[in-house]
Amino acid sequence: MIMSENIFAPQKSVPDADSINHQLLVQAGFVRQVMAGVYAYLPLGLRVLENLRKIIRTEMNSIGAQELLMPSLHPAENWKTTGGWDKIDVLFKLKSRTEKDYALGQSHEEVITPLMREFIRSYKDLPLAVYQISWKFRDELRAKSGIMRGREFEMKDMYSFHETQEDFERFYEEVKKAYFRTYSKLGLDAKATEASGGTFTDKISYEFMVLTDAGEDEILYCDSCKYCINTADTTHKQGDVCAKCEGGKFVQSTASEVGNVFDLGQKFAKDFELKYTDAGGKENYPIMGCYGWGTTRTMGVLVEKFHDDNGIIWPKAVAPYLVHLISLRGGEEKAKELYRQLTENSIEVLWDDRADKSPGEKFGDADLIGCPYRIVVSEKSLASGGVELKERSKNTTNIVAIDEITDQIS
Repeated sequence: MIMSENIFAPQKSVPDADSINHQLLVQAGFVRQVMAGVYAYLPLGLRVLENLRKIIRTEMNSIGAQELLMPSLHPAENWKTTGGWDKIDVLFKLKSRTEKDYALGQSHEEVITPLMREFIRSYKDLPLAVYQISWKFRDELRAKSGIMRGREFEMKDMYSFHETQEDFERFYEEVKKAYFRTYSKLGLDAKATEASGGTFTDKISYEFMVLTDAGEDEILYCDSCKYCINTADTTHKQGDVCAKCEGGKFVQSTASEVGNVFDLGQKFAKDFELKYTDAGGKENYPIMGCYGWGTTRTMGVLVEKFHDDNGIIWPKAVAPYLVHLISLRGGEEKAKELYRQLTENSIEVLWDDRADKSPGEKFGDADLIGCPYRIVVSEKSLASGGVELKERSKNTTNIVAIDEITDQIS
């Protein structure tokens, strides 16, 4: 992208915001708030979301899940069948001109389960896992924390179907490993935390929590083993001996939920009469699992975790561009050549070629946007034998020969 052709430029003014992610994402030109809890994702923000989607897709596909896409507008009958119409207070309800009732999907058990009646007939069709990445709607009384808690938000939701509880447990372990691989790629330290199943199920659920002061949950995690639990579901407190390994002690921390897993049992299958025939010819209801991952929420968490006083510091895996190229006086032509060279080598570049901006303004915008590498081409750098290369997460700047740039940043 060439910044002189981009109308979605960073702004100098700091928006009135209740969270760091709201402030920086708006100021840097990634999002705009349409109303409380609802955001428009501008080109830079959309690129970050696309990168998150790619990583999640890769991991979900690696465990055999198949991607589909379901509607956001649901018939009320489906939600009444499960009891969710009256039980779930965050459900958006609509009435059409024909007086028919509809719901905006806050999750998709009510759609995926009756849909699978056509495709799950025999034990040979199991196990099966399908997922989507789509927008969800929840009637939050107080949308807050920027894009971390919205009324409209994007989520990856996956649903699995199994013959036995044991097979669900086996698949859950695969999903957990895939989730942790993804968090690792993002540079996030996540913990699988035991919690209540809430409105979904009376069974224990698992939430994937990232430690951050901007979080809305308090968790206890063992300083010796991997056991972790939400404080809302336990009488334990900080300093207590771990209930799991009985060797370590609990540490309390603020955290933000970025993913979850629910053991749905046979509830939804029974609600919609989803049955399969087992090897002995007997009809059974499959065990279902639900696996959520908030993509927009994760984007907000990344900003909360990775920023400094100057702006965002994106991890390479999700950065809108790998390189922020800045051309200063005397370096315009060489910057144009370098831009072409990098893009031809499949390196994504944001080139600040704006002639009406001072060096200070360009450097400030680069720090605010937060691409992993900044390259400055100027008369001074060329006289020194190359270009200035700086990592966003570091304070040091080096002069690097132009023909060595690709090796330095790949």
